[in-house]
Formats: sequence, structure tokens, C-alpha cells
Amino acid sequence: MTRHNFIIAIDGYSSCGKSTVAKALAKKLHFVFVDSGAMYRAVTLYFLRNKVDMDNTESVLQALADIHIDFVPNTAQTQILLNGDDISEEIRQMAVSEKVSEVSAIKEVRHAMVAQQQKLRSRRNIVMDGRDIGTTVFPDADLKIFMTASPSVRAERRYAELTAKGEDVTMEEVQENLSHRDHIDSTREESPLRQAEDALILDNSNLTQDQQLEIVLNAYYSIKKA
Repeated sequence: MTRHNFIIAIDGYSSCGKSTVAKALAKKLHFVFVDSGAMYRAVTLYFLRNKVDMDNTESVLQALADIHIDFVPNTAQTQILLNGDDISEEIRQMAVSEKVSEVSAIKEVRHAMVAQQQKLRSRRNIVMDGRDIGTTVFPDADLKIFMTASPSVRAERRYAELTAKGEDVTMEEVQENLSHRDHIDSTREESPLRQAEDALILDNSNLTQDQQLEIVLNAYYSIKKA
């Protein structure tokens, strides 16, 4: 049987450090890193900018047809382009965070993004993080990680990230946003957030980034040796 490229799927809740570990892992293994969450954030930003009626299927489909998302590697931080514009910073703002779970729950959006993500498997070995990578996008991924952390730790991380960028937010607003996103992500009809049965659970509430990377690398090397 012809061997496909190696795929590592990292799923988990908001602000539990998925992208941080995924980026470090991709760099260490010389894999391509794909931030699926950034794709949904890009769509959300487009919807907000263009006042797309999310309850109107025709409007959603028309908007999706006008959206082109690119990842530009080989920079200090991978750039995300929306129709040619660098939106890497803008998609991390609170205004996008407040709507991204709702946009991600739209069936047409979900189908369009999953189709784009699945096309990437033919490129190279990849590390992709998100909510449904190991369950929907790549259910046959070679290594599946489900990351989690305590709500308080996640809120502290997100608050620190936002305030470092100069956003005027309170800890209470961050906690409410995370709770709201968790609920939508876990209960939506299309590809809800859930742990794959064969995923390695990684609770990083009390782990350093180096410790997390070591755990995932050990899992990877164990599979490669098998």
C-alpha cells in the first residue's frame, strides 16, 4: 500500500495552546503547519467587514465564493492572507473572537473549509490544529492529540495575549467569551468539538511548552518506530 504523507492532528478548546505546540512541532519535524482556526477567523473577518447575513444561506455561499485564504510561510510568524491582504493580527482581535464560533458553526462554512483543509494532505507532511481535525478533516491521521487546560489557565493565557497587543478587555470578558465559544464549539450540529477515541489527551495546565513538545514528539517517534 502506498504510504501517504504523515499527518498530525491537534484538537482542543480555545486558548489551550494548540497552535503553540503545533508550530513548535512542525518546526522540529520540518512539517508544514496549518492553522485551521485562522481560516475560520479569516472567514469571520470577511463576514464582519462585509456585513454578511449569516442567517441567509445564499449570502453565505456568495461570500464564500469571494474568499481566498493563503498561508505565507518562511516569515517570523506565518502570514495569513485574505484576498491578498495580511490579516494575521486583525483576526486575533476580540471582535473576531466574539463571532468566530458562530461563523464556524454554519454548515456551508464548515463544508467549504474542511474541503480546503483536506486538499492540503497531498502537499507534504503536515501538522494541523483545530476543533475537528482528528474527527472530521483527517479521521485517519497518523497521530491525534487532544489538548485541554483548566478554564482559569486558558483565560489567563488569552487575557495576557490580548492585553499584550493593546486590546482593552477585562478578565471577565475573556472568561465569558471562552465559555460562550466552548458551548458553541461543543454543541454545534456540524463537526462539534470532541475527542477522537484514539487521541492522546494532553492536559497542559501545569506543563511548560518544552514539556508539551517532548510528550508529543515521544508519541510521534513511537509511531515511526512501530
